[in-house]
Amino acid sequence: MAELRHSTSIGGRATPSPRKRDDVTSPLSSDNHPLRDDDDDGDRDRHHRDRFRSLFSNHFQLLDDSARVYSNNFKILLFFITVLAFAGMFTVYSVISHLNAPYMCTKEGITLHCPRVKEPPSLWENPLAATTSWKPCAEKRIGAISDLPEANETNGYIFIHAEGGLNQQRIAICNAVAVAKIMNATLILPVLKQDQIWKDQTKFEDIFDVDHFIDYLKDDVRIVRDIPSWFTDKSELFTSIRRTVKNIPKYAPAQFYIDNVLPRIKEKKIMSLKPFVDRLGYDNAPQEINRLRCRVNYHALKFLPEIDEMADQLVARMRNRTGSPNPFMALHLRFEKGMVGLSFCDFVGTRAEKALMGLYRLKEWPRRFKDGSHLWPLALQKRKEGRCPLEPGEVAVMLRAMGYPKETQIYVASGQVYGGQNRMAPLRNMFPNLVTKEELTTKDELDSFRKHVTSLAALDFLVCLKSDVFVMTHGGNFAKLIIGARRYMGHHQKSIKPDKGLLSKSLGDPYMGWATFVEDVVITHQTRTGLPEATFPNYDIWENPLTPCMCKA
Repeated sequence: MAELRHSTSIGGRATPSPRKRDDVTSPLSSDNHPLRDDDDDGDRDRHHRDRFRSLFSNHFQLLDDSARVYSNNFKILLFFITVLAFAGMFTVYSVISHLNAPYMCTKEGITLHCPRVKEPPSLWENPLAATTSWKPCAEKRIGAISDLPEANETNGYIFIHAEGGLNQQRIAICNAVAVAKIMNATLILPVLKQDQIWKDQTKFEDIFDVDHFIDYLKDDVRIVRDIPSWFTDKSELFTSIRRTVKNIPKYAPAQFYIDNVLPRIKEKKIMSLKPFVDRLGYDNAPQEINRLRCRVNYHALKFLPEIDEMADQLVARMRNRTGSPNPFMALHLRFEKGMVGLSFCDFVGTRAEKALMGLYRLKEWPRRFKDGSHLWPLALQKRKEGRCPLEPGEVAVMLRAMGYPKETQIYVASGQVYGGQNRMAPLRNMFPNLVTKEELTTKDELDSFRKHVTSLAALDFLVCLKSDVFVMTHGGNFAKLIIGARRYMGHHQKSIKPDKGLLSKSLGDPYMGWATFVEDVVITHQTRTGLPEATFPNYDIWENPLTPCMCKA
């Protein structure tokens, strides 16, 4: 019995009970917790095992949910990284392409080199001409009964000085016929006044066919060659203020002449209208009066036969310069010293060149120039708005972007270009087949026309009128009369009016690539090719004769 107790006591110390094990491991047990029987110990053991499994399963469930959330977040992050990678690759490609793209043209000295552009199919014709159905309708009324009163029933005689260059004089003559019609007055053949810039002494009969002019308009207005013989003091008509109407505003309405000028003509019988530049409006004149102005411009005013013949020879020589029939372009390049100075725009040049231009402007236009300090912001604004003449180099880049090749035959209608050969070099190097009337003719052929500056201007006018493509580079009477006549006569020939605002913006952009520039130029000028356009208030019938002078075919 004693041995059994001894062995039992030894076994108790060697292998503690489950409760003892729980007391050691459980943080919730107390060292002096009372002992319980074996059943309680078994239940507690199972209870702790269940709690342990529950805690363990909850822990793994949390781990599974966390893994699922982490997986979704990883997918979203991977998507954004992929998008950013593609965007980065595209940006790098764009930058590299931009850096490798030709920035417009390269310049070597005074020579420009621009990439060649594929020639479009409509290079030498107006692509949209077939979509219109307009035709001229201001010609002489055949078989119509004249509504002119008898010669002795005229309200009086009017006399004008047609001032300026050839084309400003042409407009003044058209307006004089219209004003005579408005007042039922007789028109004395206009005098072409010597201009201080042109310095020309040309008479009406030196440039225009007088007989045709009078005969073509005989059913509209009575025109006489000279002042009536009964008016003895002819000098009074030129100098006396008593014989001059001087208060006519620019673009005056027809009613102004009836209310303010006609009474004085009836009183004095002969009156001079001076000045007479742009002294009749467009949309404030009756349509039949505007149609009469077109009749004068396009049908009654004909140059002398010898001028017409010489112009036809120049056109024929331009069309056969390559040995076989070829189209040609006429370029009206307005970059003479006077035009550059009058524009008050800034141009590329040396400091000395700009200083001399400043002195020239101060001499010619002292009120506008002042000290010149206010002109720089104005020059920048004018260039931004496209109100500055295009330089020869800018014209060259524009034409190349449009697709005209190096072999293009170009007739240049221009005075002496400001800057001389250096200024012309970029244009001439890019388009070497560049000629003037002086280069197409012999000295003897032009000598008979040199007597009158307007005769030489008339040659340029007719060649430009008959060219396959006409390109203007700045505004002015010459360009708008050419574009208007080409519209009126059929508008199948292309007449390009550059968007100088676009060119200024593009040529001033250091990051503009050649391909982008070409696309902008081509798209913009698709609608600037000389088609008849809808008129608008204060429109200019010389450039766009659609409404009063054309009708549906």
